[in-house]
Amino acid sequence: MAVTNSKDINSNLPSSKLNPNVPASLVTRDIDKIAAPTGNVYESIAVVAKRARQISLKMKEELNSKLAEFASSVDNLEEVFENREQIEISRYYEKLPKATSVATDEFLAGKLMHRRGDVEETPGV
Repeated sequence: MAVTNSKDINSNLPSSKLNPNVPASLVTRDIDKIAAPTGNVYESIAVVAKRARQISLKMKEELNSKLAEFASSVDNLEEVFENREQIEISRYYEKLPKATSVATDEFLAGKLMHRRGDVEETPGV
């Protein structure tokens, strides 16, 4: 099963492009609305989970690249406590909505394309 964002298949999803309206806490979801696009709740959850992994990986790569600037071969105890910029970057990423919330909102808004790899299409039927 392949999952892609319908806007841009190979988009690098930086955190600045995440929807700020996505709630950061738990939200009760209607299971019928989740199951509607695929006809099966388990398939819908699998699509959302794959997309959440994609988003999470992009966010992790972005965070690691930003934090790599602060990496040093010599660790001083003083440097660890005084690096406010690194702490602010980490706090910013902690406050972002979770990848599963973003993926669920994208799925329910119809922004994800998905297809089943095991279904064979027969022409002319």
